[in-house]
Amino acid sequence: MASTYLTKTGSTGDSRRIFTHSVWVKRCTVSKTDADMIINSAIDESNQYYFELEGNSVGDDNDIRIRQLSSGSVNTLIKTSASFRDVSAWYHIVVAVDTTQATASNRIKLYVNGSQITSFDSSTYPSQNTDMEINTTSYTNYIGTRNTTGSHYFDGSMAHVHFIDGTAYDATAFGEFDANGIWTPNASPSVTYGTNGFFLDMASSGDMGNDVSGNNNDFTVNGTVTQALDTPSNVFCTMNPLIPQNPSSSWTFSNGNTTTTSVNTVSIALSTLGFSKGKWYWEIKVGAEVPAGLMAGIAKEGININSAYLGEDAYGYGYFVTGNKYNNGNQGAYGDAMTNGDIISVAYDADNGTIWFARNGTWQNSATQTEIENGTTTNSAFSGLDTTTTYFCSMGNGGSTYTNYTNFGNGYFGTTAVASGNADSAGLGIFEYTVPSGYYSLCTKNLAEFG
Repeated sequence: MASTYLTKTGSTGDSRRIFTHSVWVKRCTVSKTDADMIINSAIDESNQYYFELEGNSVGDDNDIRIRQLSSGSVNTLIKTSASFRDVSAWYHIVVAVDTTQATASNRIKLYVNGSQITSFDSSTYPSQNTDMEINTTSYTNYIGTRNTTGSHYFDGSMAHVHFIDGTAYDATAFGEFDANGIWTPNASPSVTYGTNGFFLDMASSGDMGNDVSGNNNDFTVNGTVTQALDTPSNVFCTMNPLIPQNPSSSWTFSNGNTTTTSVNTVSIALSTLGFSKGKWYWEIKVGAEVPAGLMAGIAKEGININSAYLGEDAYGYGYFVTGNKYNNGNQGAYGDAMTNGDIISVAYDADNGTIWFARNGTWQNSATQTEIENGTTTNSAFSGLDTTTTYFCSMGNGGSTYTNYTNFGNGYFGTTAVASGNADSAGLGIFEYTVPSGYYSLCTKNLAEFG
């Protein structure tokens, strides 16, 4: 959400003592010095309630925090012992508040992915029958930022944002475990929302603050919210900012970790999702800089990302900006040189260990889409790859500074939507160019079915 957030002016509700938050979130970074604010209700800095995911500043370690200040004094502080650092998955977080309870630990209950959290570094509960700093007039409700400070923006994605006014529900009201033991959302929970309750399902790209609870408690969007195909039910691949880099500034990641910017150092960036079987397709758009060191391709599990360019050793296979291909320190003529604005398509057949590249819709080395669909390896970039190991989508830097944009099916290059609307063979994803028949976007639904 970057510097985008949602707001709604407060009004008198059913209860300031009993309520529930339920929200699905996917983080983009865990290295922020401030927090990822999820929900905030405030009249000023001295009177506010919020729950957030902390960053990585001193004393914080990506924990979940529920905090309240009244007249400048902290009377509630719930801070988890566990850290929540996974940028490749969605978290479902439920906060159930009932300050009428006699037992302090029952006044705020916290659930993550269906399980109640019971281990806390801090557990200062509100006094019995405390009126919380929420659900009343004069207070503004914020989603994705911290009140008037213009900070603590949520860097990531949100879905299924619920507020229940007057009832404390547990996680089972909003989700369930599927046959594989995966916690999944309930898109139509049977709950009573109360006067100020709302449900933002984020289903309308033109009205992301629309309340579908029946209360019409709509929020105002501040900034630009981008609707993504990446949802709690189907997670799309991105680049992975958590892989240790040396130096630490080798790459920076933005736009949901689909935009990668490298600095003038030899290094490799990898994707969040890997694959050891199946047939996969994705696209990369070359940025505005002259990409003197750009390499696109795949990397085998175990590659040293900090001392080699992609293809310098046997673990990497790359298509270089010059048009050459690289593997195991060997380079050879392959295709066209890349230039700014080019879109590079990658098709990898993990079942047969073969990879192809296209530039602006033309498959290189005289390969044809029919050949790729039929598994003909004659004009591929590389064939005979090890089919017993896991590979990752990869970007390599040979020692220059540039930006590029990956599209694993979410339908954007950075913040720009693709011009076309081509789906994969399962009807998933949005791509610029036609996906070869039998090839799929890298997402959890396809990996479960074909990977």
